[in-house]
Amino acid sequence: MFLKRLADHLTTDFLGGPKPWKLAWVINFQKAGTLWVVLALMFYFQNHSTVAYVYLALHGGYGLVWLLKDLAFPDASWQRRVTIGGGLMAFIGVLFWYWVLAWLLISQPQTPAYPLAEPIWLAICITLCLLGCVIMIAADAQKYHTLRLQAGLIADGIHKYIRHPNYLGEIMIYGAFGLLVWHWAAALILGAVWLLVFVPNMVAKEQSLSRHPGWADYKKRSGWLLPFL
Repeated sequence: MFLKRLADHLTTDFLGGPKPWKLAWVINFQKAGTLWVVLALMFYFQNHSTVAYVYLALHGGYGLVWLLKDLAFPDASWQRRVTIGGGLMAFIGVLFWYWVLAWLLISQPQTPAYPLAEPIWLAICITLCLLGCVIMIAADAQKYHTLRLQAGLIADGIHKYIRHPNYLGEIMIYGAFGLLVWHWAAALILGAVWLLVFVPNMVAKEQSLSRHPGWADYKKRSGWLLPFL
């Protein structure tokens, strides 16, 4: 797929030259920095609202969750070496924009006008983020430990009914952040990442999985992102 090949080139070989770092290091830098970036924005804009602190806990806390996950069962796809240009492109082209979500929320002088009462809206966002974290971690843990023992199709556990549970978890997590921000630009940022990064990756993954025995039956009884969908 063209978009997948283009993204791989831009984040791996852009501008050529030596490959001094792993893509995982670039990702982990952004995840580790999120808590401090959100805190800095809160103090710069003097925004100490309840919503700002909830955002700090969810987005900053998720960054720490990611680091623990990477320490326990690192994703093999992030271990590839990348050029300096490729690492910068991965950060500037995708990861940096997640920090823009925090700026969109915290730079506002007033709390967004949510469609429901603020406590209800916060409860929805927190629940969505928590469920997304569990789904993402469970999927990545199952994949990591299963493939260490046996290569092939993973069609049980959390993958039994959903072929891309890790992406579903990520969408739920960042969807929760987007709902907290409640700004048209947040929807644009997340929509662009999901359509231009997540979808091509899922399509490429399906093409790879289709080579394994049992794929046709597994595809028939499972959903792409949601069961039976």
